[in-house]
Amino acid sequence: MNDAEPLRADPLHARAGGADRDMVDVAVGVLIRPADACFLLTSRPVGKAYAGYWEFPGGKFERGESVTDALRRELQEELGIEALEILPWRSKVVDYPHALVRLHFCKVTAWSGALQMREGQHFSWQQLPVRVAPVLPGTIPVLDWLATERTTIRSGTASLNNEISGNSGHRAGSIVD
Repeated sequence: MNDAEPLRADPLHARAGGADRDMVDVAVGVLIRPADACFLLTSRPVGKAYAGYWEFPGGKFERGESVTDALRRELQEELGIEALEILPWRSKVVDYPHALVRLHFCKVTAWSGALQMREGQHFSWQQLPVRVAPVLPGTIPVLDWLATERTTIRSGTASLNNEISGNSGHRAGSIVD
C-alpha cells in the first residue's frame, strides 16, 4: 500500500458523516524504552470506538496546539507522565467508520513519572511481533515502519561488522592496485 494513501479501516462499514467529513488531527506517542527497545501499547477504554483494541497512546489536538504540545498534554492526561524527548516521525491518514483521522506519530524516548492508566486502560511493553490483540488498524503501519527500521539497522550493523572484520568483499590494497 502506498504510504500516502489513506488506510481504510473496516471498509464494509458505512462512514459516519459521509464523504465530506472533517479531518481530525491526532498526536500519537510511540514510547520506546532505550534499555530494551520495547514500545508501549495501551488498550482503548470502554465507551470509545474500538474499545479493547491495542494502540499507541495519544489524542486529538486542541485549538492552537502543535503536535508536540498536544502529545505532551495527552500523555499527561492519559498516562500521568511528562514527555521529555519527542521526535516528530511520520503521519498517516486513517479512514475509520466513526472518523477520518490524520495520525501524527512521534517517537518519545525520554519521560518522567510512573505510568498511570488514568482512563481505565491497560498497558503492555511490546517488541515485534506484538503479542497483544486485537490491534487498532491505525497501529499496523507503525508496526510495519518499526519492522523496516529494525531490518535496516540490522543490515547496516552487519555491513559495518563486515567492514571492521575485513569481510567487505574488497581485496586488501585494492584501492592502490
